[in-house]
Amino acid sequence: MLIRKPVLEKIVAGEVTLAFRRWKRPTVRSGGRLRTAVGELAIHDVSIVAPESLTADDARAAGHASLDALRKELAGEGEIYRISLSYAGADGRAALREETEFDEAQLATLHGKLRRIDERLERPGWTRNTLRLIGENPGRRAQELADLLGMEKAAFKTEVRRLKELGLTESLETGYRLSPRGWKVLEGA
Repeated sequence: MLIRKPVLEKIVAGEVTLAFRRWKRPTVRSGGRLRTAVGELAIHDVSIVAPESLTADDARAAGHASLDALRKELAGEGEIYRISLSYAGADGRAALREETEFDEAQLATLHGKLRRIDERLERPGWTRNTLRLIGENPGRRAQELADLLGMEKAAFKTEVRRLKELGLTESLETGYRLSPRGWKVLEGA
């Protein structure tokens, strides 16, 4: 679920508490979290609503100037979903990226996760090679990095997201870079 930056800022401020989307099926679920450019959002409720049940209060709570503006945005096919949400705090991966001190158990766990990625891909050393490649090429386009590794772009991006979940990489406007944690792992911590 994409949310424009000005609306995200209003969610952080508590001024926007609803979102409406027209979907064939929802991309978020009640009780879930959504990572965004401003941090994580808590998804409290996701429910289908009838177009005629929308109110001016709904429009304001979703950051729209009027009910007409909300209805105009929702024109199209699919069900209308009402998403109740709030700011839940900073993205936990941001703090993880800065962690560079590991005890032996933490390091063994991290290396085990990287080994499992390599095994699943059936590419020994893929994680280390990819970390090195990203470290040497910050901001390089994903397609170029994927080509250097002999992978399809979509598969490459999926696997880099796994590295990001471990706090080893971070996305840039174009490409990626290693986090301090990623550098530490690459250096052999």
